[in-house]
Formats: sequence, C-alpha cells, structure tokens
Amino acid sequence: MKVTVVGSGFVGQTTAMRILEKGLAEVCLIDIIEDLPQGLALDLKEAAPVERYEPRVVGTNDYADTAGSDVVVVTAGLPRQPGMSRMDLLGKNAGIMRSVVEQFVPGSPGAIIIVVTNPLDEMTFLAADVSGFPKERVMGMAGVLDSSRLRYFIAEELGVSPLAVEAITLGSHGESMVALPRHATVDGKPLTDLVDEATIDRLFQRTRDGGAEIVTLLKKGSAYYAPSASIVEMVGAIAGDTHKVLPVCAWTTGQYGISDVYVGVPAKLGRRGVEEIVELALDDAELEALRAAAEGIREKCADLAKL
Repeated sequence: MKVTVVGSGFVGQTTAMRILEKGLAEVCLIDIIEDLPQGLALDLKEAAPVERYEPRVVGTNDYADTAGSDVVVVTAGLPRQPGMSRMDLLGKNAGIMRSVVEQFVPGSPGAIIIVVTNPLDEMTFLAADVSGFPKERVMGMAGVLDSSRLRYFIAEELGVSPLAVEAITLGSHGESMVALPRHATVDGKPLTDLVDEATIDRLFQRTRDGGAEIVTLLKKGSAYYAPSASIVEMVGAIAGDTHKVLPVCAWTTGQYGISDVYVGVPAKLGRRGVEEIVELALDDAELEALRAAAEGIREKCADLAKL
C-alpha cells in the first residue's frame, strides 16, 4: 500500500513517521517548500535501523511521485491567524485544497482521501467535489481526535488509565460537536453513573476547546501528536481492511435522518473507504443535536459557492 501525505508540517511529518513505524505502508511526503520533504524523508530513513522499520519513504515537491497512491492524507493549509475571519480562512484553504486535489487525482484515480485541513467539514466536501470520487472514498478526520481527547479528559478526571475509557463524539469539529455521555463508559461502567451532569458538561466543553487550549499553551503552532495518531488510526483501518468503527466526517445518505452532507458519524472503514455508517441508538436530544450540526455544516458548505 502507498500513502501520500500532502503537507510536511508537524502533522504531516508525524503522520509519516507513525505510518512507517507501524509498517502500514510506503509513504510519499510532498510539500511546496523545496527540499523540506526530502530532508524529512532522509531523517526518517536514518531512523529506520534503530526503530526497526523498512525505510519506504520518499520526499518530493513533484506530484508525479504521488502516482499510484491508495490513500492520500491532506494536511496542507493555513492555520487561522489573529484578525482572520472564518470566511478568510475558508477562502484561502479552499484555494489550496482545490489545487492539491487537482494535482494528485490524475495519478491516483482509485485513492481514498482523508482530509485534515480546516475548516474540516467544508474542506472534505470540497475535496469530494473537486475529485469527483465516489463520496465513500472521501472522508475527514476529526471524530477520532475529539473522541481521543474526551477519553483522556475523562480518565484524568477520574484518575484512571485512558485505556479504560470508551467515548465517542459526533457532529462537527468544534462548537457543533455532539456529546454522547450515555455512550461513554469507564471500565464498562456508564460515565453518567460516575460523575454529575456539571462535570460531564465541563469535560465536553474542554473537548470542544481542546485544539484551542493547546494553541494557547504552545503560543505558536497547534497540536500534532494527537491529530497524527488519529489519522493513522484511520489509515490502519483502511490498510488492514478491518471494518473498524471510527467516528469520521462522512457523506450521509439518510442515516440519522440526514442526507447529502458531510458530518461526523460512526463508520466502518476498509479498503473501499467508508464501508458503512453505523447508526447508534440516539435519544431525541442527541438526534436533534446531530441534525442541527449537519444543517450548520450544510450552510457553511454553501459559502464555498460564494468564493
């Protein structure tokens, strides 16, 4: 299997490292900055004897080298800067996304696309639109990351291992994230039996603000260890054709009463991309929140037509 990672920033380079260390695929790391991906690829090759993986990695500035990719992970894009509106960011990253997709699609017509660039839901919609690929072969990474953050925050609150916590978030990446406390457990016990509602609300709000919290602490830059781990969780499910259920930004066709929009839902991932959207038993309030998130995304995607 061949995975191309577009963008050699911290998210892209740690994604490449994790894929190699897990032995999931050969990696093509591409960036517009001359010599940057080449230098990173050489560094990764030199680590191979110590970490004991095959140094199957190429760094390049030429999209010809991405040909034959089975998966393309798009991390390229600009972070939001002070004074920049959401529409400013949407406009700038839409241009980048369009250019990236137009360049890799001819050489990899059968690829699965995983979008990481923000604003995530709109960029996933745009990647699908520009590529012309079947919608099940284009998805966005956010739910795995948000769910991982939530699981850690619950574990920290209760003083247990994060490995003992199961939790999932749906909806959009950010303020429209849908909390599902009824579906969260700690050592098999329902979270709602272990903490009060105020604590649950605080944990979910911290999860919604998880990226911003790290940006504030770092002063410059944003998270990359947890995002890259989340990307590689998705790549692993696709590469291994495991049909593992993960929360991803996927195209809906009637599930949860939602159609024709990309939104965060649980999905089985395999070699065909999103193999199936899994419908959890949601109560009326959870369902209403998920549908509201979907409609919010639909409205934002309409902004793309104005650019």
